[in-house]
Amino acid sequence: MTTHGKPPAPVAPARAGRREWTALGVLMLPLLLVSMDVSVLYFAVPAISADLAPTGTQQLWIFDIYAFAVAGLLMTMGSLGDRVGRRKLLLIGAAAFGLASLAAAYAHTAEMLIAARALLGIGGATLMPSTMALLRTLFTDPGQRARAIALWSTVMTAGVALGSVMSGVLVEHFWWGSVFLVNLPAMALLLVAGPLLLPEARDPRPGPFDWPSVPLSIAAVLPVIYGLKELAAHGWNVRYVVAITVGLLFAALFVHRQRTTPSPMISPALFRGRGFSAALSLNLIALFGMMGSAYFTTQYLQSVLGKGALEAALWALLPSVPIGIAAPAAAHLVHQGVHRAQVVTAGFLVAAAGYALLALAGTDSLWLVLAACGVLASGITVALSQMVDLALGTVPVERAGSASSLLETSAEFGGALGMAVLGSIGAAVYRAGIPATAPPEAAETLGGALAVAARLPAETSDALTTAAREAFTDGMRAASVAAAILLVGGAALAFTILRKVRAHAKTPDEQPSPSGV
Repeated sequence: MTTHGKPPAPVAPARAGRREWTALGVLMLPLLLVSMDVSVLYFAVPAISADLAPTGTQQLWIFDIYAFAVAGLLMTMGSLGDRVGRRKLLLIGAAAFGLASLAAAYAHTAEMLIAARALLGIGGATLMPSTMALLRTLFTDPGQRARAIALWSTVMTAGVALGSVMSGVLVEHFWWGSVFLVNLPAMALLLVAGPLLLPEARDPRPGPFDWPSVPLSIAAVLPVIYGLKELAAHGWNVRYVVAITVGLLFAALFVHRQRTTPSPMISPALFRGRGFSAALSLNLIALFGMMGSAYFTTQYLQSVLGKGALEAALWALLPSVPIGIAAPAAAHLVHQGVHRAQVVTAGFLVAAAGYALLALAGTDSLWLVLAACGVLASGITVALSQMVDLALGTVPVERAGSASSLLETSAEFGGALGMAVLGSIGAAVYRAGIPATAPPEAAETLGGALAVAARLPAETSDALTTAAREAFTDGMRAASVAAAILLVGGAALAFTILRKVRAHAKTPDEQPSPSGV
């Protein structure tokens, strides 16, 4: 009802207080640990190999099963959280993550460790979309939500870098199982504080859960992620192309079911929110750039500059410093009235400039590479934080879990695609730069070349080592140029499609009050 013919006034969103910001701190715990678990095994592998004696295949599964479980179950867990309650799912996931961490720490065989890592992935798949979706519930004021998401993005990005360093320190002073035990205090604190600080949130009218969509979503995601990762690691192979094709076919079946079933796992209505599809697309491009750079810089620090693993990880922390400033600065600019299109466009252009700096690197350019990575990561973080804010701000609060899971899934695809495409470019240039007289193993990877060189006489060894490091650096430069061009394209796309999207899109739960007050 209106008063004197005037349109109803919009209801001002409630502003978060100390309780909500404290709850955000609690949510950071699982987020930090899940992101750290991606890289936490980097320095534990030699100790695990000596203790459990895994085969080569088992060692790969110890690494990969966690990421595969997370990627395959994100959409399922996001939708499940919307139905059973995001806080409930978060606490169940935290308990599972803690128990799986304990099992992994005291695993006596490689098979036990693989199973525990799989359980960690299942727990991680519940934690990631739940933490993001609860931000939507805790912070209904758009400006506060943007600042909270900026902090969320910073912690998630920094966690990957911190994981490898923490792994090195713990393995050096304790035993390899300690890299899993550090999860237990944080998960215990979450289980205690979560029920006290976190509100429950669910879809009040969810409809029946669409169980057939679960295997369809897994079959759509896992083969594509697997194929892209293997292409990046081993080059072109028919088996990997077939895997990607099979995944895409299942993806088409999954999309068809979501459009035709009465109660879909992922509602097509999400994509009618203005800006949601744009956020997913730009999120994918941003992760393409971020993971593509990580593929090269970790190898550059260790295999080109000759840094030890822990030393390389410590150096890699430096580019993370400006990340802590980038996302909050972007949120502040949008809050002050700068259009989101301009901020995201600037983020992509800054990231492209980082790749342009990386394209200037030689075989002894430590500070240039670190500066390039800092610039690149800052630009990517600006874009990522704004895409999360846009996506969550354009969907109804009852579907925040599904929206979060789609964002995380697009990030998985973007990261795998970045490593595959940029890795393939770098590998092609590397192979072209290796002398034809070098052994075949040396032409495959830089690590292979250094292993071959270690078995050769000194003069021949030095020549092969120099040629391999120069070839790898040439490949990194070529991939950097390609990535810079892609990110400039991402900037143009962002400016084009975001100009028509309001900085803080109005969602159905922020509509005018019928009473007009």
